[in-house]
Amino acid sequence: MANYKELEGFSVQTLATDPDSPGWVGSIFYNSTSGTFKTVKPGGAPIGTWSSGGNLNTARGNGIGGGGTQTNALAFGGDVPPRTALTENYNGTSWTEVNDLNTARNYLTGIGESGEACMANSGDLGAPGYTGATEIWNGTSWTEVADTSPARGYVNLAGSTTSAIQTGGFDPTYPNGNSPYAQEWDGSSWTEVTEMNTPRYAAAGFGANAEASIIAGGSNSGGPGNASNELWNGSSWTELGDLNSARYNLKGFGISTQGVVAGGAGPGSDDGTGKTEFWNGTSWTEVNDLATARRGLGSGTGSPSSAGIVFGGNTPPVFGNVANTEEWLAPDVVINTLTTS
Repeated sequence: MANYKELEGFSVQTLATDPDSPGWVGSIFYNSTSGTFKTVKPGGAPIGTWSSGGNLNTARGNGIGGGGTQTNALAFGGDVPPRTALTENYNGTSWTEVNDLNTARNYLTGIGESGEACMANSGDLGAPGYTGATEIWNGTSWTEVADTSPARGYVNLAGSTTSAIQTGGFDPTYPNGNSPYAQEWDGSSWTEVTEMNTPRYAAAGFGANAEASIIAGGSNSGGPGNASNELWNGSSWTELGDLNSARYNLKGFGISTQGVVAGGAGPGSDDGTGKTEFWNGTSWTEVNDLATARRGLGSGTGSPSSAGIVFGGNTPPVFGNVANTEEWLAPDVVINTLTTS
């Protein structure tokens, strides 16, 4: 009778602890601490789950800006009410108030590689109308830089503080307010580029840089939300697989080939949702829902799809502001114990 070494060409390894690297996928090993044989299977975002993090100091909704990672994130702006310039930094456990934005606003958008490097863009000022103000966070304070034009709210933003793509937004001069604009940020100025295939506002954006970013969902009919998904490659837009659930006022994090979107409103309703979907570069898969259904939430954007964060937002049915934070974690591998029967 053949043994494992004869079949596989090597002996079962003995380890004191379970491995956590994808390089072990497909292996069988003996855990000497637990005295059991185990196998290593693929992990990743499709099996990710949400868990509770520390609450924001100030509950807020109606489009919060955010950026950074699960252990070093920034939340800024939104509506308390009134519209606020409040900025908070998350260290993986709790939020600390830091220096305010120069311009208080809600329905703004944000991105950032970490809590030391974030961008805030556009937003709603209320009676004065919309703004195209762009501010950069350096870990200590905000500095106003080049504005986007025309001024609008609910814009979509993806990339980093040195290479970003800004799209759409609410512009009352367009039907239902859905603008098709697209502008690239090179770290110092904005340049108009090819417009999106589907004009929209309040979509989710994510990507490592302006040359490889995803814009998903949003509103293109005055509220109900849509499911369309587009990839920007630095020169043109390509329509890809739709979301399973059409919605707007959602948020996302990840890169163009592997990302997560969560929350939002719709379809056909202003009620918030907890639905979460994973993008594998080709199609969307529904995964575990947020514990708190919400729209107008904020998110970290410098995180991979295996470790993200969302915070704040508005909850149905009365759309009250919430302060709670949820952390998304997907293990790289799954360890199963071998049993006999």
